[in-house]
Amino acid sequence: MIKIVVGGQVEKQEIAKLVKELGGSEVDVDVKSDIQAANSVKTAKADYYVGACHTGGGGALSMAIALLTRDKCVTLSMPGRVPKESEIVEAVKEGKVAFGFTGDHYEIILPILIREILKK
Repeated sequence: MIKIVVGGQVEKQEIAKLVKELGGSEVDVDVKSDIQAANSVKTAKADYYVGACHTGGGGALSMAIALLTRDKCVTLSMPGRVPKESEIVEAVKEGKVAFGFTGDHYEIILPILIREILKK
């Protein structure tokens, strides 16, 4: 079972619902505050962090970057910059564990991201 925590500032419930739909019985999803979610990954109580905000990197990832280091985090989209599938695939392969994106891109990102996480 892969444990995914949802942090960030926007669309938390919608993101959690879609992660659960995409991952089915292979994922456990929890919605938390940013610091709780990032700390869950840091302490190995969760495997991955996903979060959305209006910029894709600020409120979505700031606590994750602070607790997990920038090396473990990636911004997958920003306003006006739609995510590329190849970048999402590469981020998972590189071992990133915290993913930030804009709230309006979660329906594009999550199917690819969850598919790649489940491959590991």
